Amino acid sequence: MALTKVLITVKTYPTLSAKYDELVCTAGFKEDGTWIRLYPVPFRKKSYNEQYKKYDWIEVDLVKNTSDFRPDSFRPKSIDSEIKVVGHIDTANNWEERKKICLGKIYYNLTELIAEAKNKDICTLLAVFKPTEILDFTAELVDREWDKDKLDKLNQLNLFETNKEGKFEVVQKLPYKFKFHFKDNQGTESRMMIEDWETGQLYWRQFEKYQNEEKAIADVRKKYFDDFAKTKDLHFFLGTTAQFHNVAPNPFIIIGTFQPKIELQGKLF
Repeated sequence: MALTKVLITVKTYPTLSAKYDELVCTAGFKEDGTWIRLYPVPFRKKSYNEQYKKYDWIEVDLVKNTSDFRPDSFRPKSIDSEIKVVGHIDTANNWEERKKICLGKIYYNLTELIAEAKNKDICTLLAVFKPTEILDFTAELVDREWDKDKLDKLNQLNLFETNKEGKFEVVQKLPYKFKFHFKDNQGTESRMMIEDWETGQLYWRQFEKYQNEEKAIADVRKKYFDDFAKTKDLHFFLGTTAQFHNVAPNPFIIIGTFQPKIELQGKLF
């Protein structure tokens, strides 16, 4: 594919990799409006100028990620490949420019989308989905620490070394799994995990403020349920996971949100 321009719309919360240490899954749209997934990217080890934000246009030399069977999955040519930020799309006119690129195709029927994901001839693995109704937003307790054996192995390999001043500190593991409970346009109810980096950042920011997990969770719920779900034109960016793509009844998770204001009246011209 060589040098490719991508509008970044998704950055997931970092995970640990036995090969590359801490990694982020990034996804977005190419200039022709098609989805593309960038993985792996050691995002927090990139230089300041390379640490792109959502809705930045980036240019990077990409090749197919041959270790990932998903056809939309590409990776930087090397782990040290330069990522150049070449532009940004702001929220002017209620996200008008963002809508032109991101809302080219919207799914409303989750069963239809899952069928496309499992159809090898179609293989829709990244999508914009519009829930018909948001029923709830919940937090589920999970393991509080990263797997000790994996951390020990990475430390033995010195993968956390960054410079002469010390070691790279791996991101804190989220102790909760956040989920949306929603209906699609057929009335089918689903509960789906959200792995957006911003969700994790919000939790840690509010926990630092209160030093109280319940209050931090309440603020995350207020943002995603009371604000996004009730007052915004909420869409989900959905993506499949390689681990569960062929085994889970629903291979999708929420990897990002798209939430302009609700427009009560369409434009006349």
